[in-house]
Amino acid sequence: MNETITPPIPIISIRRANPSPMGLMTYGLPTFLLSLWNAGLLPLGSAVLAIGFVFAGITQIIAGLLEWPTGNTFGMTAFVSYGAFWITLVMLIGFPHPDIVPATSPAMMGTYFAIWGSFTAIMFICTLNMPKAYQVLFSSLLILFFLLAFAQFTGSKVLTHIAGWEGLFSASSGIYLGAAELLEAHFGRAIFPVGKPNS
Repeated sequence: MNETITPPIPIISIRRANPSPMGLMTYGLPTFLLSLWNAGLLPLGSAVLAIGFVFAGITQIIAGLLEWPTGNTFGMTAFVSYGAFWITLVMLIGFPHPDIVPATSPAMMGTYFAIWGSFTAIMFICTLNMPKAYQVLFSSLLILFFLLAFAQFTGSKVLTHIAGWEGLFSASSGIYLGAAELLEAHFGRAIFPVGKPNS
């Protein structure tokens, strides 16, 4: 009597994609556009609000949720939190125009930015054992939030413009880091330097 031998079920190895490049780009590109407005280079338009809501908001939250299965608590916290920041920022800017809700006072906007600056200070501390490019990104974002806060508290257009230029730098650092991680994942080796982590 011949026995039928069932072949073993092959184990399929699934290689998970790294969601970090997408999350970094969702920070860099919208922040660059918004900073052009803050710097006084371009007027605020629907393009900024649209990319802020969909790409910086919704897509960044998705990137953060995709960090959860990888065990990256920092990435999940950063992307989900800043995605929520962008959605609320778009609401704060956009809602008063069609008179849905009253405009937010400068004091409340300053406090809003200061709270996010405080959160970013905590995130910056977490980057101290990460590649230097992360430290550049989060330190520049920390400075940006407090520049925006003081600009709101004082009503200073000069501070707003300075924040815009600083925001362009911060956004560019996010785009650079996102590109570095994307290219490394694609080619299997480092293409852009990001600096070694502190030992």
